[in-house]
Amino acid sequence: METNDAASANPSSNREKSIRDLLRDAEELIRAMGSQVADKAGDTRARLEGVFKEIKNRYAVAEAMVVDRTKEYAEKTDTFVRENPWRAVGLASGIGFLLGLLCARR
Repeated sequence: METNDAASANPSSNREKSIRDLLRDAEELIRAMGSQVADKAGDTRARLEGVFKEIKNRYAVAEAMVVDRTKEYAEKTDTFVRENPWRAVGLASGIGFLLGLLCARR
């Protein structure tokens, strides 16, 4: 039950899971093709494997960039809050107030 709550709370993890599932299914399809298709399909199979390797590489690079940026922003936020605690409290209160107003309108 907890995994459903966590998955619904984090849409990016749902996308990551979907991408991983897609890649896994594609790899299974490639393996099945290798045992069932004649030699003529060997080139197509090799190209598909290359495409999926490229997708995995790009996904890994994008994931690393997101993690790095998130860490950078978290460090900047931590530094700001430690250097300006009252300003951070005021800013958070103002943002909370504005969000409350926006939610109340609906």
